[in-house]
Amino acid sequence: MNTITLGDVTLTRVREYFGPVEMTPETFFPDSPAKAWEEHRAMLVPDFLDDGTRIVNSAIQTWLLRSEGRTILVDTGVGNHKERPYAPVWSRMDTGFLDDLARAGVRFEDVDIVVNTHLHIDHVGWNTYLDGRTWVPTFPNATYLMPKDDFDFWNPENGHRSVLGRGNQNVFEDSVAPVHRAGQTVLWEDSHQIDAGLRLESAPGHTPGSSVLTLTSGTDRAVFVGDLLHSPVQILEPDSNSCFCEDPAQARATRRKVLGWAADNNALVVPAHLGGHGAAQVVRDGGRFAIKGWAPFAPYTEQG
Repeated sequence: MNTITLGDVTLTRVREYFGPVEMTPETFFPDSPAKAWEEHRAMLVPDFLDDGTRIVNSAIQTWLLRSEGRTILVDTGVGNHKERPYAPVWSRMDTGFLDDLARAGVRFEDVDIVVNTHLHIDHVGWNTYLDGRTWVPTFPNATYLMPKDDFDFWNPENGHRSVLGRGNQNVFEDSVAPVHRAGQTVLWEDSHQIDAGLRLESAPGHTPGSSVLTLTSGTDRAVFVGDLLHSPVQILEPDSNSCFCEDPAQARATRRKVLGWAADNNALVVPAHLGGHGAAQVVRDGGRFAIKGWAPFAPYTEQG
């Protein structure tokens, strides 16, 4: 199953990549308790961790929402043919993502809204495609919603330094600026209401402009958390950051706040990069959280 229904909204999972990201837990999550990976090994292997190599597995995927007659994409992955000299695992990708999007019933011109939860390399790639020698917006009729704080932080003209070093090099130039020049962006601050049931909220820490998208429809609730979580271990050990968090203390506080809201509102937590069933229901467990159940999405059965 690739599509579920939440109230009056349908949610479809569209894959770009699933497999290793060339990092062990100790590298990817340097402050996570080592015992957690062994304690929860049965849950993590193979969807989230390779048992032999101990390399973390990750999914790159787009969440497709159909809400109030509009087609909405949440995060747009890595993209094809993009030069990523300091992130070789994502450099010059050549996937069939657009074909998979078409199989989900979406033509380029059908997309009304693109949500970039933040502006990292693996969340904005399909904002644009290469037309001859020029990067142009992939979705010509879409409004691209980008957090202004991230737009300013990643704009190379502003000279900000990142924990990624040069890891996000070229991303603003080929995946953000062309859309902005085309007049298709809305740079929002603090919060942004998309429709009656979909609302963007600032959730900083991972990046200055990181955001979450909350869904409220009928009795159903969900929260799309971007890179607030890369692994189920971060639900069970919510103080565990990834190595990519710009403000570690703020990232921990934001993660706890959002997971608390999800637990108290019985909301499905939908991260950007989980393989397996892709999303989870969480409950409070003392000062931490536990996984109550998984979404009914079918796990990815092969890498690539």
